[in-house]
Amino acid sequence: MSDPYKVLGVSSNATDEEIKKAYRDLARKYHPDKYRDSDLADLASEKMKEINAAYEEIQKMRAAGTASSGASGGYTRSGTASGNPRYSQVRRLINNGHYDEADRILGEVAPEDRDAEWNFLRGYICVSRGHYVDAQRYFDIACSMDPYNREYYAAQQELSRRANGYGGGYNTSSSGGCSGCDVCSGLLCADCCCECCGGDLISCC
Repeated sequence: MSDPYKVLGVSSNATDEEIKKAYRDLARKYHPDKYRDSDLADLASEKMKEINAAYEEIQKMRAAGTASSGASGGYTRSGTASGNPRYSQVRRLINNGHYDEADRILGEVAPEDRDAEWNFLRGYICVSRGHYVDAQRYFDIACSMDPYNREYYAAQQELSRRANGYGGGYNTSSSGGCSGCDVCSGLLCADCCCECCGGDLISCC
């Protein structure tokens, strides 16, 4: 591939924080939701892939050249949140089961500011409502925007695994009726995401 630093528009001497900021700015610019109904959708999608690949390559190169855990892009549960006060509030609301209020706050975020964490939190709210297909889409977007975030990846993979394990799919809404398996799998998915947010919906799991 071309020089990954040039793709992100930064110098090879840029700090990890500068690289991360450049990546997030570009990811926001080429966010899939901004081009969903546009003739530029395919072009934006390809550009997003190039940006993700460049960011991943830089992280790999820096991880190989230093023992610093920060350069490898690693995350822990305590470090997954961006520190944005609005998102911290949403996480608290989610952990307390106040999904409508959490959704309202997320809805107030301008489309151009809807970053990876926004999509992750929106995906979790969709899980809580039984909208699993929508949740998977939001988790996928979160992972594409921040591919090294283990929290987002864990939620994405867990939801996908449970969907495949219970007949290969979920209803997109709860209005069409559900079986006992749908209820159980939904609770387990919600518990998984809740733990990602720092809570625990099902204490025995």
